[in-house]
Amino acid sequence: MNAHHGTPGIIVLPEGGYRRARAEITSWPEYAPTPLHALDMPGVASVHFKDESQRFGLRSFKALGGAYAVGRLLGHELARRGTANNATSAALESGQYAHATDQITVTCATDGNHGRSVAWGAQRFGCRCVIFVHENVSQGRRNAIARFGAEVREVPGNYDDSVRAAQRAADDNGWFVISDTSYPGYTEPPRDVMQGYRLMAQEAFSQIPAPPSHVFVPGGVGGVAAAVSVQARRDAPGARIIVVEPEAAACLLESAAAGEMRAVTGDLDTIMAGLACGEPSLLAWQELERGAFAFMAVPDEAVPAAMRHLAARGVEAGESGVAGWIALESALADPAAREGLGLGADSRVLIFGTEGATDPDLYSRLTSAPAAAQP
Repeated sequence: MNAHHGTPGIIVLPEGGYRRARAEITSWPEYAPTPLHALDMPGVASVHFKDESQRFGLRSFKALGGAYAVGRLLGHELARRGTANNATSAALESGQYAHATDQITVTCATDGNHGRSVAWGAQRFGCRCVIFVHENVSQGRRNAIARFGAEVREVPGNYDDSVRAAQRAADDNGWFVISDTSYPGYTEPPRDVMQGYRLMAQEAFSQIPAPPSHVFVPGGVGGVAAAVSVQARRDAPGARIIVVEPEAAACLLESAAAGEMRAVTGDLDTIMAGLACGEPSLLAWQELERGAFAFMAVPDEAVPAAMRHLAARGVEAGESGVAGWIALESALADPAAREGLGLGADSRVLIFGTEGATDPDLYSRLTSAPAAAQP
């Protein structure tokens, strides 16, 4: 439980920035809200599952953030260079400024999904892209990034090591980091990324029949959880935000327990690859240190069964996408957790299923079901 739960004193994601992100992303030709599924679970009044498995064909919510931040960066950089004062995404996509954008390189670290979004944005808007992965990122996820024309480089260590490697390469080569994690001195591209994520939350809050009492959202560095928390204050005031992480990489839970940002170390090896993060994002923590109601860590061994359970109900949810489902099941089975979270027969639960089969081969092995075809 978060002993400091309340209203954050820092505005991490201003409303003007979100209005820009929403207007931009919803103008993209492929944009469509993703589905919200009503599912049954004994012990609560309702469960709704936000299904991000086919977002822009990238199979995860991160399609909303990285690509948008690439477009924002290119617009700012073209203005700084005197090439264009207000380069729209349509103009970038048309190749109107290709003579300038093809001289710009964006980079980031990824466990798979964010890098895919950045690579897609770079290909779409016409710049070069180099993505850093750590040794535990699966070949399927690397291939999905390379499919968008990005160069994929492996570095030793874990996700946090790859974050540092991307920053060093950017410093050495004059590249631009488009990260979904923030740290002192580096906040603006991650803020744009998080503003993009808010669109998923607004969709869900507008789709659900009644405002949720409880919201389960995956952790990672905290960016999506913070974006959901910010949007919930506007669209679902009073909803309790529960942040869910793998046991092997529970940096947000550890930070909450300590009352300050804390990193967890080690190889961070978890089947929930998209959540294998050992260091919280600074911006995310500034929201979650008070905005989150509770933090939970869930075990890897529960993942395959949860994926199979949802697949049997027609919902494609990847390894990281089932974290919230596992947390809800676990909490309902534990009287102390159920009481602490205030879960009961009148609870209306919203779960963010943040990814589909981002590695289709692994998804098939874990569920014995084929992944859905790419749209």
